[in-house]
Amino acid sequence: MLILISKRIGIMALTMFAVSLLLFLLLELSPGSVATKVLGQFSSQEQRNLWLEQNGYFEPLWYRYGAWAGNFLTGDLGESHRYRIPVAEIMWPRLWNTAILGFWTFALLIPVALVLGVLSGMREGSKLDRTISITSIITTSVPEFASAVFLAAFFVFWLKLLPGTSGMINGFEFKQLILPVLVLFIYDFGYVTRMTRASMAEVMTTHYIRTAVLKGLPYRQVIMKHALRNALIAPFTVIMLQINWLLSGVIVVEFAFAYKGFGALLLEASLNQDIYVIEACSMVAVFVAVATQTIADIGYTYLNPRIRFQ
Repeated sequence: MLILISKRIGIMALTMFAVSLLLFLLLELSPGSVATKVLGQFSSQEQRNLWLEQNGYFEPLWYRYGAWAGNFLTGDLGESHRYRIPVAEIMWPRLWNTAILGFWTFALLIPVALVLGVLSGMREGSKLDRTISITSIITTSVPEFASAVFLAAFFVFWLKLLPGTSGMINGFEFKQLILPVLVLFIYDFGYVTRMTRASMAEVMTTHYIRTAVLKGLPYRQVIMKHALRNALIAPFTVIMLQINWLLSGVIVVEFAFAYKGFGALLLEASLNQDIYVIEACSMVAVFVAVATQTIADIGYTYLNPRIRFQ
């Protein structure tokens, strides 16, 4: 197990190096464009050259990459030219806000999706299975911006029960999280449920499950001890992938409800060409994606000890 973890961490580090190099080449290969984005398009060439000299952009490319990567490792993410403050002071609070949103989404999504998916897979072809499947397909086919508008019209303008924005201006208020969490739950619930259902239905047709049933083992014991563990492998992968989606893919939801999260920050940085914020957000998003996949690979061996990585 220790060898497996070491290998996966090594692959993770190699992936991070490759992505960081690609990101650096894409965004900082042309120093002139960086200076223009930081100082503004109306800055003079003399001002740009002075800024480039002060920030070491006349050094060789390999030296600049080493300094850039070293600053990231030490927590120096640069300064946002839009907010005129260090990127870390903006990004980490936004990342924490998205983590809160993701936590409550997962707290609602995972139990409901797994339970319904397992029940649907156990009774493949039944009325319960068809009802759950149809509901999952309908919810997944509705994009976030459509469900956000519908839920806002229903709960905000008609029933007047919930606030229409989630800016948290007066501090944290759980009531403002309800609509964003519901939108994310509706969109993602069907996907995880269908994956769980497909995995469970496949496991229920295997020979070892049929043998256990024919031997007279209690049906509950067959499901809990033999079927469920193997059926959770595919949903576990999907759930780990959703962590990265919740981190950077909730831009629509955060923008719709004015929620100050990580996705909204990435959108703002892109629209304003805030290059250092884009770099920092991209590296964090890639790190989370690689880390979650590493955790998923290691988790496979606990769900099914027969799986080994060479």
